Amino acid sequence: MPNISLVCEPMRYLPLTADDRAAMLGVIGAPSVDALFADVPEGALLSAPIAGLPHHASEMAVERHMSALAAQNLSAGAAPFFLGAGAYRHHIPASVDHLIQRGEFLTAYTPYQPEIAQGTLQVLFEFQSQVARLFGTDIANASMYDGSTACWEAIAMACRVTKRGRAVLSGGLHPHYVSTAATMARFAGDELEVLVPVLSAEADDAAVIAALDDETACVVVQYPDILGRIPDLAAIAGAAHARGSLLVVVVTDPVMLGLLEAPGHMGADIVVGEGQSLGVGLQFGGPYLGLFGCNEKFVRQMPGRLCGETVDADGKRGFVLTLSTREQHIRREKATSNICTNSGLCALAFTIHLTLLGGEGLARMARASHANARAAARALSTIPGVSVLNGAFGAEFTLLLPREARSVVRELASRGVLGGVALGRLYPQESGLHHAMLVCASECTTADDITALVTELGDILQGAAA
Repeated sequence: MPNISLVCEPMRYLPLTADDRAAMLGVIGAPSVDALFADVPEGALLSAPIAGLPHHASEMAVERHMSALAAQNLSAGAAPFFLGAGAYRHHIPASVDHLIQRGEFLTAYTPYQPEIAQGTLQVLFEFQSQVARLFGTDIANASMYDGSTACWEAIAMACRVTKRGRAVLSGGLHPHYVSTAATMARFAGDELEVLVPVLSAEADDAAVIAALDDETACVVVQYPDILGRIPDLAAIAGAAHARGSLLVVVVTDPVMLGLLEAPGHMGADIVVGEGQSLGVGLQFGGPYLGLFGCNEKFVRQMPGRLCGETVDADGKRGFVLTLSTREQHIRREKATSNICTNSGLCALAFTIHLTLLGGEGLARMARASHANARAAARALSTIPGVSVLNGAFGAEFTLLLPREARSVVRELASRGVLGGVALGRLYPQESGLHHAMLVCASECTTADDITALVTELGDILQGAAA
């Protein structure tokens, strides 16, 4: 057998030539590749490779390096945890992860051939049923990308329904949701009036109602709001409907609906939210899960997909895609949405977790979270100079501190306590909010966690006063 010498030269996978790129740029009318990134703020663009990452290393070396970086994180389960503001730590039964790891679920995606995806469609049908019942709406879709994009989709849907182009966003709406809506509205040509949050014990419902006019398509209210307050949805719904507007309600922690009245029962026309609290871990920010429900009369304008139940020729129960008005299916440019990614695996986790809980279990979970939040609020308010802003609240409340909250949060983290979210981080331009910190408790919060937070916060503030 002849000796064969194989020489392996390194090869870069660059399928396009310079001429290919020039031709593509010519077709779309862009002068250069850099012009495609014109909307990215200059400060966010890299001028050099990321510092601290090796340019080339073995697999073992990369694993060691990335593990060392990951070890610098303080994870939710390793410390007293009081963070919230749209992402929540709740206990997830081990059976949830066990079931979603099954191959038929883990590898499944959007059922483009629904007749052979009966299992996936049944899960989504059950998911829709759960969300509709939780929200108090007639119907719900088969999930969306996340809470913030679902919020924008609700605004866009309200504009289509009312044939108006103006939306009022409550000062209590999460600023990340506001930012997402503002980004999309800039391209859609819709007008957003964003109210400024005010540090008051109760939600400023009067300001929201006063901002309505006869050109308003919808008013968007978070429930509970970003400061943990509980707005009067029935009063806002009445005022909105009197103007011919729709009420859109945003729920960032659906667990609280085990304790609070469903928004749809108080006049909400569209209810959206983030489903991460049920079945989906914090995961350093994603992937998460968008929830979307509405009144049945608006179903033709609802984004995403709707799974339905039917019978086949033999009379056996089956599931189908009843409506599928997204651009990847049949509607193309006439689709009601083009960002309604299904987040199917997260929807499955949500469904399994909520099924395991049942209505009674969800209520107990919500009551435990609320009780722990009240215990934390009582204990924290004993610290000199510290007070609780809220009147009524669910699992989150706003703490007023005698000094800027961002530095306090950092000091707490350095002491091994994840103590809350500084409002100055969420509202850097609103100096009046910089001494406020949002504190969240859940059924996972223990008495020792509360003691640790009170002890370390008191020590930090006492040291600053000295």
